Amino acid sequence: MAMDAGEIERLIKAGIPDAQVTIEDLRGDGDHYACLVVSPAFDGKNRVQQHQMVYKALQGRMGTELHALALQTATPD
Repeated sequence: MAMDAGEIERLIKAGIPDAQVTIEDLRGDGDHYACLVVSPAFDGKNRVQQHQMVYKALQGRMGTELHALALQTATPD
């Protein structure tokens, strides 16, 4: 089952309210996305911790409804 980019953005923003989210559907199939998440909540966290925050916001959908996500995270600075 494919997942809509709008739903991915909604989930991330619900879990990380101050996040700026940019999503690109890489294949047009709703299964393979590239996502950039920028948030001050990532400040002081390493890349693994930042990605864990995003995966937590996706509420277990990674690997099920959402097949592939090329994830980049950053702080606003």
